[in-house]
Amino acid sequence: MEDVLLLVSEVVTNACLHGGGPRELVLRHSALGLRVEVSDDSPEPPRRRPPGDRTRPGGHGLIVLERLARSWGAEPSGGAFPGKTVWLEVPPPAPPGPPDSGPPLPEPDGR
Repeated sequence: MEDVLLLVSEVVTNACLHGGGPRELVLRHSALGLRVEVSDDSPEPPRRRPPGDRTRPGGHGLIVLERLARSWGAEPSGGAFPGKTVWLEVPPPAPPGPPDSGPPLPEPDGR
């Protein structure tokens, strides 16, 4: 869940910083996972910043998307609105496993 929150925060923040603010946020879920779409008014596709001073904030959002999302991309908005939609997909959560019952109990003969 924390990864999804971080990913949504990244794409919304990028729309704020580079696209004039988000125009629309869409979340779609299915058995295959979750798809997040953020639309803004900038036609410029996302691109990595050139390597620079790693101590300065910013410039790591696309690296986060590449590491945490199953897939991501950007498409021109088309229609009446200029701009683009940045999307990402994450798989569904793993089903819960059996409850943790602690360390194994010793054998009845003391082993």
